[in-house]
Amino acid sequence: MKPVRLLMFSGSARRGSWNQRLVEVAAKKASELGAEVDVINLADFDIPLYNQDLEAEAFPPAVRDLRERMIAADGILLACPEYNGSITPLLKNVIDWTSRPQENVAEGLVAYQGQVAALMAASPGGLGGMRGLVHVRAILSGIGVTVIPEDLAVGSAYQAFDEDGGLAEEQLSQRLENVVKGLMRTAKALRQKDS
Repeated sequence: MKPVRLLMFSGSARRGSWNQRLVEVAAKKASELGAEVDVINLADFDIPLYNQDLEAEAFPPAVRDLRERMIAADGILLACPEYNGSITPLLKNVIDWTSRPQENVAEGLVAYQGQVAALMAASPGGLGGMRGLVHVRAILSGIGVTVIPEDLAVGSAYQAFDEDGGLAEEQLSQRLENVVKGLMRTAKALRQKDS
C-alpha cells in the first residue's frame, strides 16, 4: 500500500520559529512511522495580502503551488502560533488565498473539502497557543476539513526543545507522536473510503 502523504507547515515565517521547529519534530516522527512528508516554510512563498482586485488581475503562482501540494496530500499538519489569542495573519491569508476559485479549478475549496488536518502550537506562554487553536479549528471545520481531536499545545517553548531539535520532555514527545499517529490513521481511513 502506498504510504500516507502528509503536508506540514507552520503559520509563522519568523526565523527560528518555535512552531516551525515543532513541524520539523513532527515530520521526523511521521517519517519514522512510514509517512511520506512534504515540509514547507511559508517564508519561501511569495503570497501577497489577499485582495479580490489582485485576485482578478492574476492568481499568484505561489498560491497555485501551495494549493497543488495541499491537494496532493492525504493529510495536513499545521503548527499555529497564537497572536492575541487567535490565528496569525499569515496563516489566515494562506487559507483565504488557497480557498479561492481560479481557472482550471472548478471549486475553490478543493484543497480543503474532504481533507484531514491536525493542529499543534508552541508559545512562550503557559497555555502554549491553545486559544488560537480553537479559532483555527473553527475556520478549517467551516470549510470542510476534518480536524482530528488530538492536538498539542507546547507552553514555555523557549525551553521545550533539546539540543538535537527534539522535544525535551518525554510526555510532550509522546503527545506529539499521538497527534501524528492520529493524523496518519484518519488520513488512511479517509483515503480508503474514497478509493
